[in-house]
Amino acid sequence: MKKKTIWTIAVIMGVSFLGLLLLQLNYIEEMADMKREQFDESVNRALYQASRNLELNETLRFLEDDVNRNELKTEQHVQPVKKTVTQVHQPLGTNSQGEAYTSFESKMVQSNPSLTPKAMILRNDSSSLSSTRRRMQEIVRNRYVYQKALLEEVVYNMLYSASERPLSQRVNFKLLDQDLKAEMMNNGINIPYHFSVCTQDGREIYRCPDYVENGEEIYSQVLFRNDPPNRMGVVKVHFPNMNSYIFSSIRFMIPSMIFTIVLLVTFIFTIVTIFRQKRYSEIKNDFINNMTHELKTPIASISLAAQMMNDKTLTKSPKMIEHLGGVVNDETKRLRFLVEKVLQMSMYDRKKSVLKMKFVDLNEMVENIANSFTLRVEHTGGKVHTDIRAQESAVYIDEMHFQNIIFNLLDNAVKYAKPDKPLDVYLKTWNNNEHLYLSVRDTGRGIKRENLRKIFDKFYRVHTGNIHDVKGFGLGLAYVKRMIDLHGGEIKVDSEYGQGTKFTIILPVHRENDDEL
Repeated sequence: MKKKTIWTIAVIMGVSFLGLLLLQLNYIEEMADMKREQFDESVNRALYQASRNLELNETLRFLEDDVNRNELKTEQHVQPVKKTVTQVHQPLGTNSQGEAYTSFESKMVQSNPSLTPKAMILRNDSSSLSSTRRRMQEIVRNRYVYQKALLEEVVYNMLYSASERPLSQRVNFKLLDQDLKAEMMNNGINIPYHFSVCTQDGREIYRCPDYVENGEEIYSQVLFRNDPPNRMGVVKVHFPNMNSYIFSSIRFMIPSMIFTIVLLVTFIFTIVTIFRQKRYSEIKNDFINNMTHELKTPIASISLAAQMMNDKTLTKSPKMIEHLGGVVNDETKRLRFLVEKVLQMSMYDRKKSVLKMKFVDLNEMVENIANSFTLRVEHTGGKVHTDIRAQESAVYIDEMHFQNIIFNLLDNAVKYAKPDKPLDVYLKTWNNNEHLYLSVRDTGRGIKRENLRKIFDKFYRVHTGNIHDVKGFGLGLAYVKRMIDLHGGEIKVDSEYGQGTKFTIILPVHRENDDEL
C-alpha cells in the first residue's frame, strides 16, 4: 500500500474518532447544563413553597392567638350575664311541648330567628310570611357586616403588628428546616443541604449546626416578601454535594468515552505500527540490495581465482598459487563474517542466545585487540592509542562476543574515517567501586546530532550523501547494543560532526566470590 493511501485513511479515521469524541463531550456538557437548570428550577420552586408555608403558618398562628384572646374576653363578659339571666324566669311564651320560655331564651330566639318555632313566629308576628322573610334577611345582613368588620380588624392587626416582631421570633427554624426538606423531596431532590437565615441587609440570625462554606452556588429566597423591606428575611441554601449529584446523572456516558479513547489510541498505535513496518520493509529492501552488493565482491574474487587456477593455459608458479589461495581464504572469511552477523542478529531477536560467561581481564583484552587492529589503522596513516587505568579490570563477560563488540566499534571507526586525514583511535579503561568503563574514541567524520538516536537501530546506516564508499548492512551497532544489554551494561555515544565519535561502555563490577556467580 502506498504511503499516500495510508495517510489518507489515517486522516479520515482520525478525524472521525475525534469528531465522535467531541460530540460525546458536547452531549455530556449539554446534559450537565440541562440537569443543572432542572436542579435550579426545583430548588427555587421548593424555596418559594417553603417561604409560602412559613407565611401561612404565621398567619394561622396569629389567627389562633387572636381567637383565643377573643374567647377569653367573651367568657369574662358572659359570666355576669348568666347570673342576671338566671334570676329572671318570667314566661314569655311556650315551646312545642307546652313549656314556657324564660326571658333569656326569648332573647336568644329573637337574636337567632332560625331557632324560633313556626308556631311562635306566627304567634308573635301575625302579619305575613313576607315580613318574616324580610326580618330574617336583615338579621343575616347584620351578622355578615359584623363578621366582615371583625375579620378586617383581625387582618389589620396582623399586618401592622406581626411585622413589628423580630425575625428570630417570627421564624420557627426547626419547622422551616422540615418544610425545606419536605419540599425538596417533593421536587425530586434528596441530597444534603445547608441553610441560613439573615435579614435583608445581610445580618445573619441563624445558621444550621452542620453549616460549611465550600464555595458552592447559593440559592436564596425572600421571607415575608409583603412586609416592609427592613422587616423582610432571606433564607439561603447551598448543597455541598451538588456537583456530585449532577455528575451522577451523566456517569453512564463515561464508559462510552473511555472506549472511544481506547479505540483512538489503538488506531494511532496501529497507524504508527503500519508506518514502522513499512519503514522496516524499505530498510530490509535496502539491506537485501546492500547484502547482494557486498556478496558479489567476494564471490567474484573467489570465482576469478578459481578460474585462474583451472585455466591450463596459464603458467602457475608457486607464488601465484599462494596468492590465489590467499585471495580465496580472505574472501571466504569475509563471506563467513557477513553471514555470521546476519545469523547473530536473527538469533538475538528471538531471545535464544546463550552466553558463556566467565571472568576476563578487560585490560589484557583491550591490549590484544589494539595490537591486532594496529595494521588497519596504520594503513590510514594513523595509530591506535591505549590508556589503561582500570585498577580492578576483571569483568564477567562472554569473551568471544565482547571481542566482537570492540572489533565492531573499531571497524566503524575505520569505515567512517576522513578520506584525506589519518585516523587516530583511543582506547581507554577505568573503574570505580560499582562499574568498569571502556571508551573507544576516533578522529573520523563524526555523526550528526539528528542521527545519534537511531544508530543502534537494526539496518540503520548513517547517510553519507552521494558518497557510497562505506559498505555494510547497518547491523554492527545493533549487535553491539544488543550484546551489551545482555551483559547488563550500558553504552553511550558522544559525537560532533567533523570532529569524531566516542563510545563509552559501562559494565557492572562482579567479584569472583559473589554467590550469584
